[in-house]
Amino acid sequence: MTRGEWGEAQAAAFLAQKGGRILARNYRTRFGELDIIAELSGVLLFVEVKTRKNDHFAVAREAVTSRKQQRLRITAELWLQEHSTPFQPRFDVIEVYGEPEQAVRIVHIENAF
Repeated sequence: MTRGEWGEAQAAAFLAQKGGRILARNYRTRFGELDIIAELSGVLLFVEVKTRKNDHFAVAREAVTSRKQQRLRITAELWLQEHSTPFQPRFDVIEVYGEPEQAVRIVHIENAF
């Protein structure tokens, strides 16, 4: 399992612990990939997960550039065309800091962009 896969599993478990329901993971199109699609408290979350060992160099959210955000929006629009939902969509970023077998720190940035 790669660090990214491990981080996504940590983020999915975090959302589930908060009462979220995971609808899809790693939804891919030719425009991009959505790491996690979930429903939480009546909101449809499109979640970008960024995993780092630590934040000494920079916080993980800085890797979600405007270009990346645009690709995520297009991919989310395609998912919405394929899946009818009554929920309001929102884009979140979840930062996962740590490594397997160590303490994990998760930062959930709601409505990130």
